[in-house]
Amino acid sequence: MIEPRRTMVALIFPLVLSGCATDADYSSKEAGFTAVFNKTATVTAKETVWIQNQNQARSAAAQVRSLLARRKTLDVETSVQIALLNNKGLQAAYADLGDSAADAWQSTMFLNLTVSIGTTGMGTPELGAFKTIEGMITTNILALATRNRDIAIADTRFRQSQLTAAVKTLQVAADTRRAWIGAVAAWENVGHLQRAQEAADAASELAEKLGETGAMTKGTQAREHVFVAELAGETAKARLAARLAKEELTRLMGLWGTDLDYQVPNGLPPLPKSVVRRDTIEAEALRNRIDLQVAKLELEATARSYGLTEATRHVTDLEILTGFETEREIEDDEKRTRTTAQVELEFAIPIFDTGKARMRKAEVAYMRAANLLAEKAVNVRSEARSAYEAYRSNYDIARHYRNDVVPLRTKVEEESLLTYNGMISNTFELLTDTRDKINSILLAVNAKRDFWLAEANLAPAIYGGGATKATAETEVAAASQSSAGGGH
Repeated sequence: MIEPRRTMVALIFPLVLSGCATDADYSSKEAGFTAVFNKTATVTAKETVWIQNQNQARSAAAQVRSLLARRKTLDVETSVQIALLNNKGLQAAYADLGDSAADAWQSTMFLNLTVSIGTTGMGTPELGAFKTIEGMITTNILALATRNRDIAIADTRFRQSQLTAAVKTLQVAADTRRAWIGAVAAWENVGHLQRAQEAADAASELAEKLGETGAMTKGTQAREHVFVAELAGETAKARLAARLAKEELTRLMGLWGTDLDYQVPNGLPPLPKSVVRRDTIEAEALRNRIDLQVAKLELEATARSYGLTEATRHVTDLEILTGFETEREIEDDEKRTRTTAQVELEFAIPIFDTGKARMRKAEVAYMRAANLLAEKAVNVRSEARSAYEAYRSNYDIARHYRNDVVPLRTKVEEESLLTYNGMISNTFELLTDTRDKINSILLAVNAKRDFWLAEANLAPAIYGGGATKATAETEVAAASQSSAGGGH
């Protein structure tokens, strides 16, 4: 006679031991984050943290306050570091990484057993507590057979989540760098417009006095006054644009409350003496772009899923039921107990669903992933070429304004001042030349801004984390403006 208790223990014990085996990396609270930290630190030369408790939150906040207190006027590197420590959207991306690690950890676990126990003849006086008791343990054999494939798929998804978190980190760093450049350029424009406003106010005041003496007609006076009014409106618009640009930087750095009391420089750094040659930028991008690696892992995961679908095409549910049945009966006025073992196999017969639809779906998913990867590779090459072309061209344009346009405007203003002192030209001709010089300076500032934005886009073109479509459209629109823009 087989003892039911011993039978159940023999069936359950090895599976319980197997189910307790876990992957230490998946189960860690910071699973996968070290790889994200190392990959992004190489590109940004900055520190990022995954905040998961109050102590870590207080430590990160203290670091942010220290950076803000050290420099009330934030440079670009400090701004990027604050964003990597304090951006909440980045922390949400790291939480997604933790979720993927938990999924991978879960895939290493065996499915829990299903235990069923039933009795008949409860409370039968002749037989005592029961007449028959039956116990069954259900095990999904198909899940055991495909376990290694499930783990491999989950591990691929986990590695994909690591790279996705790294891309998000690089994107926050790049967006913050661009926002800092935009804010500083906007305030620099405001400064130049304010100086132009001073010249316009002087011309308007002089026109009013000459009008009082009859030396200037009302129409000429009106032209000077309307210029002052229009310039005041442009200055107000530029100041608004500068405040909004600074707010964008503030959002990316995750600042609020008393932390808003910071400043950005009044002007962008001067142009470098030369540009960096990147003759192999396409190869660098193909080798280093993290989002391209994400697409490769997507194809790998889809291929693994396709293999799993193929393996389970006909049999989608295969379970083995093991257990016992203990029966009591009275024979010749003697109670007898008989226990028998039971084994059952349950599976679905593929009469109606032959698995063809699921196979077709898996094939289409694989083809989609393969084509998306191929498209990504083409786009990466193009983005790298475009980024370098923008970098080189914007440098030449900015240098042209710095070396040719602004010096010529300055020369015109100097000559106008000489003729004015010699009483050859009048005051308004001098002021007109001064206003034209200010406009050229504003164009030079915008050209310099476009160069530094193009320089900031080089790293995302090589490593990933580039501008969103909306940001790219904004930059193109800004670059196409020929009039003066805003800045602090």
